[in-house]
Amino acid sequence: MKDLFYKVSYKLELLKDALQSEQGQDLIEYALVVALIAFAATVGMRSLANDINSAFGTIGGDLQSAI
Repeated sequence: MKDLFYKVSYKLELLKDALQSEQGQDLIEYALVVALIAFAATVGMRSLANDINSAFGTIGGDLQSAI
């Protein structure tokens, strides 16, 4: 019985140490920053692609009417 309490106490101590540990926190923060940058770039590229498509459409229409 004493051995069982020792094992449970040891497991609880390991769990407490794992929950208090901040190791790996920086990695998660960097991953979130990279995800935010990727999301912003994707949204920005969509807007830029629409603007470029519109500009080429306008140029094409102007060239068509000039001929």
